[in-house]
Amino acid sequence: MDPTNNRDTDTAPSDNEYLLDPSEAAEIVPDDPDHPMDSDGEDVQADGEAHEEIQLQNDSIAYFDLHTDSIFCIANHPLTPTTIATGGGDDTTYIFSADVSLPVLPSSYESSPSTSRSSLQPMAKLSGHTDSVNTLTYTLPSGEYLITGGLDGQIRVHSTTITSPTPYPLLASAQEVPEVNFLIPCPHPSHPDTFALGASDGSVWVYTLDASDTSSPLQVLQAYYLHTGSCTAGAWTPDGKFLATVSEDGSLYVWDPFGEAAAAGVTDSSSSSSSGQAAIVGLTTADQRFAVEDGLFSVAIAPSGAFAAVGGAHGIIRIVGLPRLSPISTSASAAASKSLKASSGGGGIAKKTPGGGKKASGLIETTPGGSSSSGQAGAILASLQVQSESIETLAFSPHHSLLAAGSVDGSICLFDTAHRFTVRRHIKEAHEDGFAVVQVAFGASSAEEAWLLTSCGMDGAELRASISGAWQKSGEGIGAKGKAVGSWDL
Repeated sequence: MDPTNNRDTDTAPSDNEYLLDPSEAAEIVPDDPDHPMDSDGEDVQADGEAHEEIQLQNDSIAYFDLHTDSIFCIANHPLTPTTIATGGGDDTTYIFSADVSLPVLPSSYESSPSTSRSSLQPMAKLSGHTDSVNTLTYTLPSGEYLITGGLDGQIRVHSTTITSPTPYPLLASAQEVPEVNFLIPCPHPSHPDTFALGASDGSVWVYTLDASDTSSPLQVLQAYYLHTGSCTAGAWTPDGKFLATVSEDGSLYVWDPFGEAAAAGVTDSSSSSSSGQAAIVGLTTADQRFAVEDGLFSVAIAPSGAFAAVGGAHGIIRIVGLPRLSPISTSASAAASKSLKASSGGGGIAKKTPGGGKKASGLIETTPGGSSSSGQAGAILASLQVQSESIETLAFSPHHSLLAAGSVDGSICLFDTAHRFTVRRHIKEAHEDGFAVVQVAFGASSAEEAWLLTSCGMDGAELRASISGAWQKSGEGIGAKGKAVGSWDL
């Protein structure tokens, strides 16, 4: 073998042998840091697809953006709905007015639309909380007070009628619990300016306000300690006589804060508070018919006051009878009678009904009769399971026999309470990509508006749809989606 062909003996060429002498270059291309040579003039993502440019236009009539952290709660004044209070993660509450003049057309239709708009200015800025303000409410019936609750365990009461020298002055405060989960105003006509509080330690408090008592304007009416887990939600009956609360421990209690049920002899001897006062309804996981593993997170009470719906983990909803201390109207009684008729029950698969809808999966044990009497208080009237994950929000239509349920699985389910809780519509992925539904609500001002269902989701969107349409056509199923009348990405 020729030793000159031995690769092991070859020496590597020097780097200089591969360099091009500048004098030999035909053209020198200048460096352009803003336009790489391999981009071909397009803005390309890592996956090779070109970026899509989206033009955003704010067509809202007004906006408010002074919070410096997430907004966790919002409330409208009961007499002046355009007066809005908001609380957020910046430990601050703002009050502002949305009473602005409406343009004929949105700004995007203007020949020279403004590129910037100013935020609404606050009527008042309230501080004093040392952690996030996660709940607030105006008192009923006239909104004389604004109560704020926070993760610091404080409740702070501000007067809405005093505007000088400073608006919304602090009237009273209290700190009895680790964290405040919710505040709800009581609609009882004989107990104005009363509200309920649910706390992270499971306790439930009922307060009343009396500004004329300068030494103690904030007074505790009742305190209950039967929940062993965080109290997650609460609701007053429409007449304000009873308060229903649910907990992460899977329990439901219905309280009698003003003693009206006790005076009528309606109590549940198996459930008594530490103060000795009995709850009129008490259901826990010890009752296997009621048990919802992993807790309850929502509660709503029918407009008739005849029954409550509680929602929990795994998409489970229980319908529970409530006592009635006074007669209800003929129409309400008839609707309640229809909704509580006996069902053949059972069945793990939804079945067609003559009305064209579907019977709820797992529907069990409905009780015959008209409005719930004291004998039906605490009876499990129905069990529903259509959605797959936790029921975060429930709402009854004030004018129609509808119950809406919003779930963490991103769906909204509509039940017909006058026909054995038939599933009238199951809207899957009501919010894009299956984001959790955290709030549903029906319009309340009129029967026509009650066909409008509004939902809010973790996708940052507020959606509103009319659900009348095919609903009113007997013998036909309901479409997968309602007729959208508007949606807003927040």
